[in-house]
Amino acid sequence: MPYVHIPAMVHEVLQYLDCKPGKVIVDCTLGAAGHAKAILEQIIPNGFLIGIDQDKEAIESARDTLRRYSSNIELFHGNFVRISEALSAKRIDAVDGILLDLGVSLHQLKNSGRGFSFNKDEPLDMRMNTDSATTAADIVNNMSQEDLVNIFRVYGQERWARRIARAIVSVRSHKKIRTSAELAELVLKAVPKKHRYGQRIHPATRVFMSLRIAVNKELERLEQVLKVAVNLLKPKGRLCVLSYHSLEDRIVKQQIRLLEKGRSRDPYLQECICDGRASVVNLTRKPIRPSKKEIKQNPMARSARLRAIEKH
Repeated sequence: MPYVHIPAMVHEVLQYLDCKPGKVIVDCTLGAAGHAKAILEQIIPNGFLIGIDQDKEAIESARDTLRRYSSNIELFHGNFVRISEALSAKRIDAVDGILLDLGVSLHQLKNSGRGFSFNKDEPLDMRMNTDSATTAADIVNNMSQEDLVNIFRVYGQERWARRIARAIVSVRSHKKIRTSAELAELVLKAVPKKHRYGQRIHPATRVFMSLRIAVNKELERLEQVLKVAVNLLKPKGRLCVLSYHSLEDRIVKQQIRLLEKGRSRDPYLQECICDGRASVVNLTRKPIRPSKKEIKQNPMARSARLRAIEKH
């Protein structure tokens, strides 16, 4: 099935990445290659793009979408924390720009068959990379009640986290929860009746989001890649990040503030590295948001926030 997704804030991404002919850009979240194609049109004829995605379907779809640029691209299957490995494979030490688009694609929600959407009856998987070991079903059926509460509260900011976790544990005591539809129905019943209907979002939205974040270790990997990515930029190279919820945006904002002060946090040792010299210029004091026109044309872009930095 075609890998369909409308990229968010394409014009702004091109502007903040400062895409020009001859530049080398890394798209760390290739998806349907919408951003990648727009970038390539700006950096050809002698520019080069490295595309990374942990979803094999995205890689295969992008290979077809970008076939006319085959001499200007290299596609790499893996999580974006492996960006150094992808560059080393091409003997590239530093690049002019790096893009991170942290959103879930429309294809993954509607057509992947992996249970990302509470509106589908699909296996409860939620792995972006199907080579990964842990699925959402593993977490739902095996994790302790208290750990489930923490996932729903921290990653989903779910008001009814304890009620929902208690309901999950009760149901799984006599049968496994195997599909997205089963989980959505369970969440709906766990939420107090007066909060089930007429709300701005479906009651299962935050639970599904928090499980997806946990399965794919999204926040931990985001912290890791932000530190690594800056070190892979050339002087005047730029990093552009599109985030879609407050937890992601907070991590990006905090890391930018540290880098502005000449500080960072080692993603593996979790130690502060401080030399007092600012390593970046913050290009977006406040996050850039999509225009009303774009949101009307592409509702999935409504929560997008763009932040960008330039390396000294």
